[in-house]
Amino acid sequence: MLHDCAEMMEYISKVGFLPLLYSGIPGYSADESVDPKCRYRLLDDGSWDWPLWDWKGPLVTEGHFAYGKFFGGKAGFVTMEWLPDFCNYRRSRHAEPAEDSVEGTILDILRVNGSMITRELRSACGFDGAKMRSRFDGYVTKLQMASRVVTEDFVYPHDKHGNRYGWGWALLTTPERLFGRDACQCSRTPEESLRRILDHLTTILPKATEKQLLKLLG
Repeated sequence: MLHDCAEMMEYISKVGFLPLLYSGIPGYSADESVDPKCRYRLLDDGSWDWPLWDWKGPLVTEGHFAYGKFFGGKAGFVTMEWLPDFCNYRRSRHAEPAEDSVEGTILDILRVNGSMITRELRSACGFDGAKMRSRFDGYVTKLQMASRVVTEDFVYPHDKHGNRYGWGWALLTTPERLFGRDACQCSRTPEESLRRILDHLTTILPKATEKQLLKLLG
């Protein structure tokens, strides 16, 4: 059981890939790796406490892990050691978006602006109408699954007393901007990258089937 952000940082560095919440493979998530006191819990006054959630920002900014909805549309971490193979495989399954598509527009705006919180990016793309939020989030998730968009940090609103509140907004950018172009390139074929990733995951998850691992990788 992990008890603090430093221990989680060390664990992610060791395993290479780690979903934040339940992954479909029992025991394989950050949430299942921490002490119960670090998981989500409601307090007597109606507020909530979730240390693991608070660690996300430092893990991304200090641990230098790629973070995004990488695993079956759910959030997780990938280390710099594995990011080139991960991008190589994922991008082979998801072609570069056409310039006139919504995904292409999102990437163009991010490349011009560097990074934007989700709601600002949504507005810049013209998704301001009723019920447009979930549609836009779907496009962003596709780009994250394709390893073309990552989370740089998390931005939180503050009340009049200066206290942070809420779940926070993801500050989105491209992995090329955040980590450099070389971190997203690999000399192996996509098939070789996939096999290398599967061999690694099989080592750390010996009870998982290849079908489970392929579903996780998308």
